[in-house]
Amino acid sequence: MNVNTYLFSIVKKYSISSEDYSKLISRIKPLRWEIRKWGKDSLLRIMPSGSFAKGTAIRGTVDIDLLISLKNQTPYTLEVIYESLYEYFNQNYFAKKQNVSIGVVYQGMKIDLVPAKKMPNATYPHSIYVSKSGTRTKTNIHKHISLIKKSHHKNVIKLLKIWRELHSVNFPSFLLELVALDALKGKGGIAIDKRFLIVLKYLVEKFRYNKIYDPANTNNVVSDIISDEEKDAVIHAAIASFNSKYWENIVWGLYEKKELK
Repeated sequence: MNVNTYLFSIVKKYSISSEDYSKLISRIKPLRWEIRKWGKDSLLRIMPSGSFAKGTAIRGTVDIDLLISLKNQTPYTLEVIYESLYEYFNQNYFAKKQNVSIGVVYQGMKIDLVPAKKMPNATYPHSIYVSKSGTRTKTNIHKHISLIKKSHHKNVIKLLKIWRELHSVNFPSFLLELVALDALKGKGGIAIDKRFLIVLKYLVEKFRYNKIYDPANTNNVVSDIISDEEKDAVIHAAIASFNSKYWENIVWGLYEKKELK
């Protein structure tokens, strides 16, 4: 088996099929009804917005991101909306406040609920609350999804997510995706093994200092969502993998081979 066949076999093994995705979405229907009860007349729609929507979800990290789109005329600030969503779901789901979302566990799945106000006179842009800074920011989930779905690098992104989980580093998916796209500009026709190594080299040499911006809002510095210490952990894992001789060690690590479930 050559290197690229090996890497594609890993991606295939851990990819989640559209059938699996449909089953997961069906399982969370009661949760969506709970969101509708919370949002009442202010709710516009509930949109899948993360890895499943982008086609880069992998097994072992079964979580679903839902953007809760509210009318622009909703008569509350984003902070009040964020806190209200937390209080509502914390009654039954042991909710957790995260940077822009409320995290809940439902039927064994991690669900990230992102409350957002639709911006006036616009189809897709929304404003969301950033709890770490106590501010609001503009974003466009539709643009994020389209950017990744149209990319030639979805399999590299999946492989990076597998690598991230096996190396146990905090590397948020949105940041990981944007880093991969930045590292692989103009390299769509290169084999997956070379592209993966290009991203690892980028992590080693540039990740600590390069700023990565939200493509829908350049005022939003996505690379700031993790600390310098967390970046260093990603870099150290990338150094170990980049310097490994065998591909099994590059993907799984040098010390322990484990499986994603």
